[in-house]
Amino acid sequence: MGIGAFIIGDEIISGRRQDKHFAKLIELLAARGLQLNWATYIGDERPRLIESFRRSFATDDIVLCFGGIGATPDDHTRQAAAAALGRELVLHGEAEREIRARFADDPKCTPELLQRRLRLGEFPAGAAIIPNPFNRIPGFSVCDHWFMPGFPEMAWAMTEWVLDTHYRHLHHQREVVREAIMVYEAGEGDLLDLMNAISEKYPGATLSSLPSFGGNGVRRHIELGMGGDPRQVHEGMAEIRAELARRGIEWTEGARPA
Repeated sequence: MGIGAFIIGDEIISGRRQDKHFAKLIELLAARGLQLNWATYIGDERPRLIESFRRSFATDDIVLCFGGIGATPDDHTRQAAAAALGRELVLHGEAEREIRARFADDPKCTPELLQRRLRLGEFPAGAAIIPNPFNRIPGFSVCDHWFMPGFPEMAWAMTEWVLDTHYRHLHHQREVVREAIMVYEAGEGDLLDLMNAISEKYPGATLSSLPSFGGNGVRRHIELGMGGDPRQVHEGMAEIRAELARRGIEWTEGARPA
């Protein structure tokens, strides 16, 4: 089981609005000892959404989805999720109660307007709701997929509720650490044999290599690091440091160039 994310909206793809969900989701997961395994940005294009959801529904992943669950013509997420599952889109009873309660005291909410707003509670058959503490218009969940609005002030509180209510048993299951060093004046090709050997020897840790050509007073360097099981990270990085010293390659501790 992994954790994935769909960040949905033409406004994100076109650059009219900057995405805030990706960084915040990493932060919310890290606070619970979890990490994101994949993320996909996708526009409000129903056929593409349907195909993307079909692929993700076929996995065991927990998938957090942001955006496109409104009732305007450019919102397709609810319909696409239903189509991907081969289910009807139906008015959810609990969502209907929440929406009716939300607008019960609104004198501007005519019966016709209320019927349009109730479309916000139409979810794939068999879905459950995600409570929305901001305005009571719920999101929905189905098959470990969690569909929330694109508005950060709503989505982030809903995401925390999902993680703490349904996946608390996954929190801090294993300790994860990260170590990194800066390697100078060496190319990735020069270190490929070392990186391959370390990755094969320590499968419980993930090795990363982030090269930079330098410039503006910064030397050419590679940020070389490992993250994962503490013992494997410590032992793997110790071997990397020793081998770099043996080869006469300069390095310094930390993830910033000296």
